[in-house]
Amino acid sequence: MAFESLSDKLQGVFKKLKGKGVLTEADINEAMREVKLALLEADVNFKVVKEFVAAVKDKSLGSDVLESLTPGQQVIKIVNDELVSLMGGANSKLTYSPRGFTVLLMVGLQGTGKTTTCGKLANYLKKNGKKPMLCACDIYRPAAIDQLEVVGKSVDVPVFTMRECREPEVIAEKAMKEAEVKGYDVLIVDTAGRLQIDEALMEELVRIKKTIKPHEILLVVDAMTGQDAVNAAAGFDERLGIDGVIMTKLDGDARGGAALSVKQVTGKPIKFIGLGEKFDALEPFHPERMASRILGMGDMLSLIEKAQENFDESKAEELERKIKKNEFTLDDFLEQMGQIKKMGGIGKILDMIPGVNSKAMKDVNLDESQKEFAQMEAIILSMTKGERKDPSILNASRRKRIAAGSGQPVSKINNLIKRYDEARKMMKQFANASGHKKKRMFRGF
Repeated sequence: MAFESLSDKLQGVFKKLKGKGVLTEADINEAMREVKLALLEADVNFKVVKEFVAAVKDKSLGSDVLESLTPGQQVIKIVNDELVSLMGGANSKLTYSPRGFTVLLMVGLQGTGKTTTCGKLANYLKKNGKKPMLCACDIYRPAAIDQLEVVGKSVDVPVFTMRECREPEVIAEKAMKEAEVKGYDVLIVDTAGRLQIDEALMEELVRIKKTIKPHEILLVVDAMTGQDAVNAAAGFDERLGIDGVIMTKLDGDARGGAALSVKQVTGKPIKFIGLGEKFDALEPFHPERMASRILGMGDMLSLIEKAQENFDESKAEELERKIKKNEFTLDDFLEQMGQIKKMGGIGKILDMIPGVNSKAMKDVNLDESQKEFAQMEAIILSMTKGERKDPSILNASRRKRIAAGSGQPVSKINNLIKRYDEARKMMKQFANASGHKKKRMFRGF
């Protein structure tokens, strides 16, 4: 989980502050010392930490905070606001050409996940009504063109290639012409990377930039490299002039210092973050939502958006009708588990719920949860249609047959039926509740 250590430490600091009825200057100073250490341990740029702590301290020592009835909460609000400001203030969206055809130039060092990110971005654009094409301009790395073609096939997006051409700017220019002729409205150009910023790399990228005049140059950086990612961003911006950053592997970086430093150091916003290996694991970066997660307040807006992406109103109405008529079957139960999978699994959902911090997450074995989903699916799919419709007919011999078919012990089948019965009772209670009662139940949840 991104920011795990920082989140734990900051929440510990604020717990102490909230426990005090009155705050003194000494209390603020002590809290700011702990905040400073927490940020430095999270690998946030030293200059950024210094400026951040000074701004929070200055605002926290104001009379409106110290004389407030809830000074601890006021300090938390100040920290939240400063974190949002530090990460860019608001979501920075892609810029599209007003004439309808947009070119995005993807740049970065080797090993940052640039080629895969091209596919993820194409997939994101497709979901948002665009018609993208990919262009392979990495003519050096072995199998780079093949990799982009595999990526393109995975997201069902065409890839323009010129395998014999050794001039990337020529490839990009011809790709533009072909994309426009064929009716595509976004061209995503994948370029070569290096192990470090060098003259040859920059000269090539400058040539491509001059030739195709991209509407946005997006730098792909690896969050797990920490301040090296920030330095790379500063270097590329100085030589090439970037418009934004896509930060990959943020789900694998428990510190998160790069995400907190890059905007302040380079002046360029993070536009997207990669939170997994799948092609749908690219999300727009929302500073206010990330600040909320860091401070343990969850991210309900992202959770709602994920739910809406997978929400089918007609299916929801049919499910409610089934529950009311006591027709909720194991097939319906399996479908609901599938919805959780589509939303990124139980781990992603827990990460967005307010009050669920990383310590609580440690008590949940996420690998086991995913494994359990697969086991339950195998059990249900080993049943007959009649058994799924009416599990009450599952006697001992039927359970033994299902156990053999699914490769699971009878105890797992018994546990599944128990959980299904509990879910059915809870859903029936909710479906029969009045609107006011439903709201109360949601608040309790």
